[in-house]
Amino acid sequence: MNAGPLSGRVAALCDEVGPRVSAAAGGEVLRVRRRLDEPLRVAIAGRLKAGKSTLVNALIGRRVAPTEVGECTRVVTQFRYGTADRVDVVRRDGARVSLPLDATGVIPQRLGVPRAQVAFVDVTLTSDRLRGLTVIDTPGLSSTSAGVSESARRFLFAGAGAPAGSGGGGPVVDDTAPFDAGIDDDSVGAVSGAEAIVYVFTQAVRDDDVRALEAFRSVSAWLSSSPINSVGLFNKVDKLVAGGADPWPVAAPLSADQTRVLRRVVSDVVPMVGLLAETTEAGRLTAADCEALRALAGLPAAQRAVLLASVDLFVSREAPVPRQQRERLLALLDLYGVGFAVAQLQASPQLASGDLVRALYAASGFARLRHTLDEAFRWRTDAIKAGWALSCLEKVASHTAHPGDRELLRDAVERLLHQPEYHRLRLLEVAQQVTTGAVELPEPMERELTRLALSADPRWVLELPAASAQELSAAAVEAATRWRVFAVAGASPAQSRVALVAHRGFHLLSQQARAVSR
Repeated sequence: MNAGPLSGRVAALCDEVGPRVSAAAGGEVLRVRRRLDEPLRVAIAGRLKAGKSTLVNALIGRRVAPTEVGECTRVVTQFRYGTADRVDVVRRDGARVSLPLDATGVIPQRLGVPRAQVAFVDVTLTSDRLRGLTVIDTPGLSSTSAGVSESARRFLFAGAGAPAGSGGGGPVVDDTAPFDAGIDDDSVGAVSGAEAIVYVFTQAVRDDDVRALEAFRSVSAWLSSSPINSVGLFNKVDKLVAGGADPWPVAAPLSADQTRVLRRVVSDVVPMVGLLAETTEAGRLTAADCEALRALAGLPAAQRAVLLASVDLFVSREAPVPRQQRERLLALLDLYGVGFAVAQLQASPQLASGDLVRALYAASGFARLRHTLDEAFRWRTDAIKAGWALSCLEKVASHTAHPGDRELLRDAVERLLHQPEYHRLRLLEVAQQVTTGAVELPEPMERELTRLALSADPRWVLELPAASAQELSAAAVEAATRWRVFAVAGASPAQSRVALVAHRGFHLLSQQARAVSR
């Protein structure tokens, strides 16, 4: 993955100062430099049986993560791009045990290594979707509290945890971070090395879900577990209603309610039917499956209604489709997906299989999640990774025993941060303070600041999609003036610091709009 302009300059800074500091500090700088070349790491977190592995399969576009509870689902599993499909069980001593995928292309349930000796499972796949994204599937939250173990911290930071060819290592980690939310030790290690988090839950959000997300923030990389770069996934919304009825009239308002509940810990809550997303994205629905659905759609309305009334009736009643095939349809689509597909085919008997799959994909809600991930994570990758790297370099400077190293590193970081392009990092930092509630702002100002931090598109930031370059420049100057007035008239000291960062951000946005018009 090629570095963006911000992280690229940080990489150049590492190349410049790395050879000029002591061997110990140089090793830390080298680890930061190597990490900048890696894809963005997204951790999938949540409770047991919330559908995390199903989401992973949908994101990858292959059913490779086992969805049944077993040995593999109880350990951290890293999915990254490789030139060949490979599964390595990485032991806590750094040794690797290679395993083949099973006959269906899924990670085997038996790892061949005692659970206590497993650090994580490293899976490389030839999926193009992993070229710019590494996905970390974490075990479900445990029922008992756990501290942050040293072995967990090694994941993604020590040599054994680094992807092949990266040379190992990682950033300096704060070993004093408080943590007490019942989260598996290895999950803590995984999240502490991720730059973004998707938190998966089902039904209503509970207080301990909120506490878990807040705890993830305490051990995660810079900005990753703030609302800026966390998304809540409200999974299995088809279970909100009975008998395969349409869940979306219920799911939409519930998701909006949960977005308000979680607004200080996630940027959005996206409802989804994870099983439909996995089935359609992984290409699991065959022509034979579609023909079976077509046969069910051809039944008299009363017979269809009885079959679709419950899972038990669907598999036990007499039907022109064999029971084994109906059981497979349930495994692929569940009752809601079967009912939806049958309704589509009943309304359009000649509907092609590809069109049916596309309709099921749309019904899964996955398109919105992909858009949200692209907006929340991929588009911000450059700034996130640059901010993370500069934060790590500052920690290296503060921990080094050599005054010369400290001065060299801090001077280099300070020079970089004074460049206008790096004001985006200041914007992200203050937006994080506001979105987490550390600094309170009126809600319209909070939304405006968040837009400014998350995009360089003046039309989106200023909510003027049809404006000319001159109009955009004038609107940005007006916004800058408004934030300046707020900073000097009535704001608290913390609000004033945030407002002055926003003031400069809007002036830079105005200059950008004028430059486009030339």
